[in-house]
Amino acid sequence: MGSTGVPVVVGLDNGGTSNNATVLTVEGRFLVDGLVEIPSEVRTGPEAAIEALGRAFEGVLALTGVPRDLVRAVGLDTPGPASADGVISARGSTNFSQPAWRGYDVRGALERRLGLPVVYLNDGNAAALYAHHTYFGTDAMRRSSVAAIVGTGLGGGVVEAGRVIAGAAGMAGELGHVHLPLAGLLAPGQPEPTCACGFAGDAESVASLTAIERNLLPYWLTRFPGHPLAAEEPARAAKLVRAYGERGDELAREIFRQQAAAIGRLFTVAANFTDPHAYFVGGGVVEAAPEFRDWFLATVREHTVLREEQAAVATFALVPERDMAGARGVAIAALEALRGAPAPEPLVGG
Repeated sequence: MGSTGVPVVVGLDNGGTSNNATVLTVEGRFLVDGLVEIPSEVRTGPEAAIEALGRAFEGVLALTGVPRDLVRAVGLDTPGPASADGVISARGSTNFSQPAWRGYDVRGALERRLGLPVVYLNDGNAAALYAHHTYFGTDAMRRSSVAAIVGTGLGGGVVEAGRVIAGAAGMAGELGHVHLPLAGLLAPGQPEPTCACGFAGDAESVASLTAIERNLLPYWLTRFPGHPLAAEEPARAAKLVRAYGERGDELAREIFRQQAAAIGRLFTVAANFTDPHAYFVGGGVVEAAPEFRDWFLATVREHTVLREEQAAVATFALVPERDMAGARGVAIAALEALRGAPAPEPLVGG
């Protein structure tokens, strides 16, 4: 499985529970075909989390048989919000809730731990970049896209000419915290949804697992008295909603219809700012049975308002290989930084 002397970059995807790692050669070939996971230790605090990332790095090199001296750079992604330099927001985030994480330089800490250059993206940007390059292939550097990644929160990314738009503070593409028009989105008597970031009525307050637990499921259970999910603990009930949705359960479909409509409204906003070639949807909500994920994507499309000219050229698609998209996307970013050339060429080979 080794790279036979070819230099590589390593991609590390840091999540709330697990780290996933991958290896990408400078020729554009991934040496890992599946998940390579270990616990992320983020709830134990920054020091333990950095050590866990170090173990993930060492473990994937051992698995692939790549000597450490062939590694030229490392890509790291974490949940956001965070700056372009990998400093976690001073307000914290859904996954980094402990005070010690606020304003923590996770990229710099990992760079010191590994002694290698570390390139940072938030996890939504990383998945967006991977979706873009996988979907467009050799045309990736001449196309643009927007991605919404539904997980514990709502991540996302904006890609222009094959590269992630970071913004002045590194927080461009934080699509989850874009405020949405709620008129017609909420059902009669449904309370205004709130987000863990402190906002009310942003996209994440509707389209995320946290939103199901905090905002959507409590309301819809009042409309479906006697539903089996009412007997479950709230966090567990929220995780079970998708399985009910796959079976066509009416309550679950109402929840996911609201989530899809919210993403459609988000994409409508994006269409008027970036006018992308593609709109990608990823995350656990679409890692589901084909009928359900096709229905969800079609509902997103139905609620995305495009001009006739835009609709003629835009496409809607799912983020491929969701569980590996973060690590692979940030490996692409590390390779892009390593190449350092503006020449438009595909970053991932066949």
